[in-house]
Parts: sequence; structure tokens; C-alpha cells
Amino acid sequence: MKQLWSRLKGSLRWFVLGGTLVFLANTLKNHWQEVASTRIDAAGWACLAISLGVTLLAHVCAGWVWSWILRDFKQPVQGVWVILAYLKTNIAKYLPGNVWHFYGRISAATNAGVPLGAATLSVLLEPILMMASALIVTLLGSLQLGARLGFWGQAAQVLVLLVVLLSIHPLILNPVIQRLSQLKRKVTGSSREAKTFKVEHYPLLPLLGELGFLLLRGSGFLLTFMAISPVSPGQLPLLYSAFSLAWLLGLVVPGAPGGVGVFEATMLALLDRLVSPGLLLSVVAVYRVVNTLGDAAGAALATLDDRR
Repeated sequence: MKQLWSRLKGSLRWFVLGGTLVFLANTLKNHWQEVASTRIDAAGWACLAISLGVTLLAHVCAGWVWSWILRDFKQPVQGVWVILAYLKTNIAKYLPGNVWHFYGRISAATNAGVPLGAATLSVLLEPILMMASALIVTLLGSLQLGARLGFWGQAAQVLVLLVVLLSIHPLILNPVIQRLSQLKRKVTGSSREAKTFKVEHYPLLPLLGELGFLLLRGSGFLLTFMAISPVSPGQLPLLYSAFSLAWLLGLVVPGAPGGVGVFEATMLALLDRLVSPGLLLSVVAVYRVVNTLGDAAGAALATLDDRR
């Protein structure tokens, strides 16, 4: 069964990657002239520079939230150190497998003296809180996107949001942690009773922090959009909502390191009737460059700070 699951997982990863690339290539072929005619003026370049800064600030915010999660587990970590560790490891999300940034954070935390259980649990909680934040922004976003998804699409989002919010409640999360700890002792054959870390209260503050992270990421995308085309105030909820849903799918869909391909394809699918496909292709392509530069800049600055 393990070998079968490993093969299916590998096939699914290539299927998702291949499907998204074919979809993007076909859209680009049909709207190439519109994409090629895209021009960015001086004001647009200024918007892109601000977008890069906002994207980097979003990653700093996410690192800060990680420090809150660690402190909830009674780990006396310094916020600045956690932010730097987060920035250095975040670039690893583009490696195949899409898990190496998580491994890097666990390794960095344990090397700093954080117990393995607390480090692992904090890293697992982070994407769950991000998922909940993305769903909240999506649901509170544009009515136009809600109409596009339909009643059942909205109902599915509400159901998933409720499941995610309930899954991080201490009454549900702590028994799962306890069970995993018992399984670990059985697998390793250890008879020593290791300390089991518990979630003592609902992680409301980290959830609000992840909401701030997602709003900053959405603002970075919005600034990129404004660099290429004007945006009316009525479009803001729609763009934030669509961005949040596309970012969420890029986070959870397998075979997409850093959400590459999945994010772009989802944005095109959600907004193709409301925004010109050629314009949208230009925006998502430029935003991918800005986002990658933000990840690289964060890792470079954190590394330089360590050397200094």
C-alpha cells in the first residue's frame, strides 16, 4: 500500500503540474499579442518597487506570527531571531516536494534549543492558520466572486472554513497530538515518557496575525495589478478575494512548489470573464517575478544579517 500510494502521489504531482502548464500555455498562445503589447511606465515601476517591499513585509509578518506560536508553547524565543530563521528557510518552498521550508524551520528551531515536539507542532499549525485566513478573506470578499462560484461553491468554502477553525481548537487538536506522541513511542520503541506539548487556548492572536499576512500579500498583488492597469475601488474586494483563493490552492495542491502554476491558473479561471485574459496573464507573470524576488531578498537579507 505504501508503494502504491507513493506511485499515485508522484503521478498526481506530475498530472497537476502538466495540466496547469498546458492551460497556461494555451491561454498565452491565444492572447500573446495582448501580453506582448503590455507596457509599464515610470509610475508602474514605482508600484512594482512598493509591491516588492510589501511582499517582503508580509514575510516578516509571517515570521513574527511564528514566534507567537512558539511562545504559546512556552518557548522563550526572540522575535527577531525567529523572523530571520523564517526568511532564510522560506526560499526552500520552491524546491521539489514543497516541504523543505518546513523542514528548515524545524531544524532551525531545534538547533536553537526548542524541543522537537514544540518545533514540529508550531510549523504544522502555521499553514493551517494561513488556510483559515485565506478562506476568511475569500468569504468576506467580493460578491461577484461568490456569484461566480455559485451557491454550492460558497457552501463548500463555509464548510471547509468551519472544519479548519474547529481543527485547531484545543479540544480537537490536543487528543491528536497525544495520539501522535504515542505512535512515535511505539515506532521508536522508546519507553521513556516524553513531554507532550499542548495547545492551551484557541490560537486567536496567531490567526489574526496570519490575516494580516494575507492582506499584505494581497496588497502586493494589487500594487502589481495597478502597475499594469488602473484598478477601480469596486474591484478591490474582488481582487483580494480571488487572490486569497488562488493563493490557498497554490498552498495545498500537490506538485506545485511555491504554488507555481496553480496560483496563475486559478486566477485566470476565476477572473477570465471579468478581466482581459491577456492583461491577467501579464499581471500574474509580473507578480510571480515580484514574489520570487521578495522571497530571495528576504533570504539574502537574513543571511547577510547573520554574517554581520
